[in-house]
Amino acid sequence: MKKIFLSSLIVIAVACLNSCDRSFEDINTDTSRIKAPSVGSFLVPIQYEMGSYGYNRADGFTFDIMQVSLPFTDEGNSVSRYYLTESTGNGFWNTSYKWLKQIKEMNEAAKKEGNNNYLAISKVLNAWIMANLTDAYGDVPMTEALRLEDNILRPKYDKQKDIYTFLINDLKEANSLFDTTKTLSENDLFFQANSSTAGMVKWKKFCNSLSLRLLTRILKKNGEVNVYERINQIVSDPVTYPIFQNNADGATLDISGVAPLLPPIARPQDFTTGRAASEFFVETLKSNNDPRLSLFFSKAKLLKDNTDIGYKGAPSGYAFGTTFDYQPSNLNQNLAKAPLKILIMPYAELQFILSELAFRGIISGSAQTYYENGVKATIEQWGAVVPANYFANPKVAYDGTLERIMLQKYVGLFFVDHQQWYEKRRTGFPVLPNNGGLLNDGKMPERIPYPTVTKVQNYDNYAAASQAIGGDNVNTKVWWNQ
Repeated sequence: MKKIFLSSLIVIAVACLNSCDRSFEDINTDTSRIKAPSVGSFLVPIQYEMGSYGYNRADGFTFDIMQVSLPFTDEGNSVSRYYLTESTGNGFWNTSYKWLKQIKEMNEAAKKEGNNNYLAISKVLNAWIMANLTDAYGDVPMTEALRLEDNILRPKYDKQKDIYTFLINDLKEANSLFDTTKTLSENDLFFQANSSTAGMVKWKKFCNSLSLRLLTRILKKNGEVNVYERINQIVSDPVTYPIFQNNADGATLDISGVAPLLPPIARPQDFTTGRAASEFFVETLKSNNDPRLSLFFSKAKLLKDNTDIGYKGAPSGYAFGTTFDYQPSNLNQNLAKAPLKILIMPYAELQFILSELAFRGIISGSAQTYYENGVKATIEQWGAVVPANYFANPKVAYDGTLERIMLQKYVGLFFVDHQQWYEKRRTGFPVLPNNGGLLNDGKMPERIPYPTVTKVQNYDNYAAASQAIGGDNVNTKVWWNQ
C-alpha cells in the first residue's frame, strides 16, 4: 500500500488511499507525475482508472440497489436491502476527486500548450465525473475543490443547480473547441483519436451526447435552466452538435487483458462468489426472450438433485428467514474476463434519451423508432443478434408509455456505473418489487450520505451543505429530483 496525498479537495480527506495492485499507475509508467508532463500524458490513466472504477461501481453498488444481483445468501444489512451508510460512498468520493485533480492538471497543461482538443477533452471528462458525483450526493465541492495551491483546504459545497449549469455550459464550450482536422499527440483509449481524425469526431459526439444525458437528468428544472432550449439546439443541428449515430460511436473502454489493460476484477471467481442474479433482472430478460440470457447468467439448479431448472434468480430483499430449495442463477463469470468492453456512455443510452424526449414532446421524431433503435443497440453492443420479429413480443413492443422506455433503458444501462439508479430516482421506473425484506421502509434511497472524511476534515462546510439540502440522509432528494 502506498499513500497518495491528494491535493485540493482530497486533502480534506488527508486520507491514505489504498493503491490497488491493479492500478494503472503501478503497472504502467505514469508520465503525468513528471515535473513538466505533456498534456497528452494525462489522458490514458484517467480513462483506464475511471472507466474501470465505473465498472466496479456498477458491480459493487448499482447491481445491488437496482436488483440486478444480490448477496446470496443474505440475512444482513446490505445495499440490496437499501441500507446505506456514510461509508458506502467513501471510495467513490475519494476516487472521483483524485481523478478530477488529474483532469484539472490536464486542463491547465492544455491551456499552457495552446491545445484546444485536449482542453475540450478535459471539459468532457470533468463533466462525466463531476455529474456522477453530484448525482450521488447532491451538493458537493467544485469551484473551491482541488485548490491546495490557493491554500483552500476546506472547500465550500456548490449547489447542484450551479454545478449543472456550469457543466452544461462547459460542454457547449468544449464542442466549439474541438478541431476535428487534427489528431491527438498521445494514446486515447476511448476513440483512438491519436491515430485518426475520425476519433476526434467521436469525442465531439460524446461531448454532445453527454450534454443530452445531463439535460435529460434535469428535465424537471426547465425554467430554472433553459433545458428544453438547449436540448433542441443540439438535436436540431447535427452539423454543429453531432451526437452518437451507432454503437461504434459510443464511449467505451476496451480491455484486452494484456498489461496494462487488465480487467478491473483480477479473479473472475470473485465476480460470482457469494452472489446470485436477481429475480427481477432475470425475469425481465426472460420475458423478452432476450438472446443474451446465456451471456449474462448461469442456470439455476435444484439443491436436492442438482437438476437444471433454467434461468431463475433470487428475489432481491427477500424476507428474513426465507429458505430456498434451489441454487439461483448467477452472473456469468465471462462478464469479468478479458477481452471485455467497459461501457462509459453507450449509443443505446442516447437512443432511449431521445425516445423519452420525443415521448414527452420536447423534440420532434418518433419515440417508437428511437426506442426500437435503443433496444436493438443494447443487444448488439454485447455481440448478440436481434431475433426476427423481436418486437412482435408484447413484452418488448413499444406501448406508448414511459415505463416501457425506461424498463428497456434499465436493461441497456447494465454495467454503466450508477446510471440505472439515477434514472430510477428521476423517473420512478422500472418499478422494483419489495420482496419483504427491504429496509428504509422499502423506499429507494435518493442519495448516498456524505462520507465520513468530510465530517472530520471539513465540518463547517459539511454542516452548511447538509442543512442546505434538507439533511444528510438517504431520503433527501437532490435538486434535480425535487
